[in-house]
Amino acid sequence: QLVESGGGSVQVGGSLRLACKISRYTMVNFCMAWVRQAPGKERQGVATMDPDGTTTYAPSAKGRFTISKDNTQNAVYLQMNSLKSEDTAMYYCVAIYATYCPSRPSAYTYWGQGTQVTVSS
Repeated sequence: QLVESGGGSVQVGGSLRLACKISRYTMVNFCMAWVRQAPGKERQGVATMDPDGTTTYAPSAKGRFTISKDNTQNAVYLQMNSLKSEDTAMYYCVAIYATYCPSRPSAYTYWGQGTQVTVSS
């Protein structure tokens, strides 16, 4: 089970830190990722982290967002800085038992309930 927190409303240029707590499983052997979906748009991969810690970012997130994890807390985080209005979306923590993270959001097995991020000017 994945439970996200940390979403909210922020002004353009602000920051938010999303958290995802994992229960029932240890995430050590899981690929963890963040996916977002804006109203009327398809789901978009934002950031991924392989079990070995390798990270990837969507071009829109690179340089502004940072994915990290704490194995002792069994949690993964997404630090979002310099937020833009186009970052407004529901953000989901997702996971799959795999060595390498898939690029397609639909490939992920486990999904959280989502946390809303709203960026306004």
